[in-house]
Amino acid sequence: MLTLINRIHPRLLPLLSPLIAIVSALIVGAILMLMAGANPITAYSILFQESLSTYFGFGNTLTKMTPLLFASLGVLVALRAGQFNIGGEGQIYLGALGSTLIGLYVQGLPAVIHIPLALLAGFFFGAVWGWIPGYLKAMRGVNEVITTLLLNYIAVNLVSYLVQNPLMATDAPSPYSPLIAKTARLPIILPQSLAHAGILFGLITAGILWVLLVRSPLGYQITAVGFNPIAARYAHISVERTIMLVMACSGGLAGLAGSCEVMGLKYRLFEQVSPGYGFDAIAIAFLSRGSVIGVVLTSLFFAALRSGANVMQRSAGVPITVVYAIQGFMVLFIAISLAVEREIRVKTQRNAKV
Repeated sequence: MLTLINRIHPRLLPLLSPLIAIVSALIVGAILMLMAGANPITAYSILFQESLSTYFGFGNTLTKMTPLLFASLGVLVALRAGQFNIGGEGQIYLGALGSTLIGLYVQGLPAVIHIPLALLAGFFFGAVWGWIPGYLKAMRGVNEVITTLLLNYIAVNLVSYLVQNPLMATDAPSPYSPLIAKTARLPIILPQSLAHAGILFGLITAGILWVLLVRSPLGYQITAVGFNPIAARYAHISVERTIMLVMACSGGLAGLAGSCEVMGLKYRLFEQVSPGYGFDAIAIAFLSRGSVIGVVLTSLFFAALRSGANVMQRSAGVPITVVYAIQGFMVLFIAISLAVEREIRVKTQRNAKV
């Protein structure tokens, strides 16, 4: 892999290195399958055919793609400003909580008002949870990686306490809330499947975010702060305000991931809202190399892996853990490619000076 990256032209690295990382991870996954006594060609065929080419499988893929897309867009926004939001998981939980409260305690509204209000509450709860580390970073110099990571545990345990006590449904066999109002539920877009309108909102959000980051003054401001905060100050850009804004927006987008899980899939708040979407989002954002379109495609790829994993286990005898290992190797290989890419660019600059 290292030799291959070294031979690539520096301008093509941002496009090709993620593909190399994905292919390398799939190759390692195939080796793991062979060690487990399974046929990797058969396993991969089953995995991707089930998740992308069948009606119900594709619906399940879209359902899993929705929270991944929102959370990954949140990580991407933070990265554009040079901030590392590791708190997507906690922000997902807070977003789910906000939408649940609106769905449970605000009654009598038509769906055209109730749904946007519940989504707005999810965005607001997630945004507050993202703004806290943004404020601490901008005003106190506290590392955002530490604060966002620690806030994950607070959010998860807060939701756990609420669904075990004040929000727990009557006579519930396990911790979960009552069902939210029907007017607060996202409509199904593929009949008799789990795919809901959250994926449409996610794609629209991705389009708006692309325009915001690439075609607007605010996007230039965010990029300037991420590229060189000292130069941004000389350009009269408020670095502190930009960091707080970006972290709040990042948390709000992750909060929408939790909103869609409650409003489009589960219709109630469970103790385990997310199976790790917030952490997968970090890998997706890095693999996408700062591209909104890349986030959409990589989210689809990760969702397909999750969607087809169970069928692959039943039909090909490959454990689901192999899929998680593939995702982990993708992160490892993209980290390696980033390090190699940096060395290549440094050498190119030195040779240009000579």
